[in-house]
Amino acid sequence: MKKLINAPEDVITEALEGVAAAHPSLSVDVENKVITRAGGPTPGKVGLVSGGGAGHEPLHGGFVGYGMLDAACPGEVFTSPVPDQMLIATKAVNAGAGVLHVVKNYTGDVLNFQMAAELAQDEGIEVASVVTNDDVAVQDSLYTAGRRGVGATVFVEKIAGALAEEGADLSAVAAVAREVNERSRSFGVALSSCIVPAAGKPTFELGDSEVELGIGIHGEPGRTRADLSSARDLAAVALDAIRADMPVSGDLLVMVNGMGGTPLIELYLMFNEVNRYLEGHGGRIARSLVGNYITSLEMQGFSVTVCQLTDALTRLWDAPVDTPALRWGR
Repeated sequence: MKKLINAPEDVITEALEGVAAAHPSLSVDVENKVITRAGGPTPGKVGLVSGGGAGHEPLHGGFVGYGMLDAACPGEVFTSPVPDQMLIATKAVNAGAGVLHVVKNYTGDVLNFQMAAELAQDEGIEVASVVTNDDVAVQDSLYTAGRRGVGATVFVEKIAGALAEEGADLSAVAAVAREVNERSRSFGVALSSCIVPAAGKPTFELGDSEVELGIGIHGEPGRTRADLSSARDLAAVALDAIRADMPVSGDLLVMVNGMGGTPLIELYLMFNEVNRYLEGHGGRIARSLVGNYITSLEMQGFSVTVCQLTDALTRLWDAPVDTPALRWGR
């Protein structure tokens, strides 16, 4: 194993110190592992909090800032943050209008965020929770009951964050977050495993000519293992699975996401194949992201997330955003 670290047990703390040094727009509580916007909450604005295991960067800390999240809680690598972290974050961003928790559908995340919400409500903070579950690859897994929450989380945080900036109330922000999740589907493919620093070995083994179809963001198994094929064929596998669950016609928001170890040249090539496929099935990519947005350490592979747009969702997607990982319109 070769990694740019000092010691496995210090990776999260030292990475957070690096985030603090690199981004003065963020306030980083290294001891409690909570990232918030510098300057405190905006009075009267709904606060948005998300979080999950580290190793998926830039999710979620890279999406803290104007137009997206107010706070993020990183856990240990691929491990849910604890309720105390989430409670600290919730209290830090509460500005009198309530707080929305954006939770990926993994058992630890769901249970710990639920506990934190109950604790916050005991302190008089109104909390609403939205659980993302956009992964069509598997219905149940080692990590979750139901579908996993993956790429749609980025869409939810951006669109709900934009509505919160406009001063919408908690029920409206939660409703648009749920709408985005319901209109989004994802599918991922792994060409290699990743190596958790504390483990020091691959999470799973893949042969030189094998791929894992429907992989999760923690390296959990997908639908099936198959022989490596062309980018066009892999795009079709991913989008056939999405199209079997949701129409892909009309205006679409599409993300071709790298899993951490895939170069941009391959992601753009894959985006070309995704575009070709969707055009052939009545879809038009109206908005897009290509790059690393929700990763799995250094795993080679990609995921595709498709969201059916409306005029209202497109307007909120286009609204200004200023975070370390997404920035436009300001």
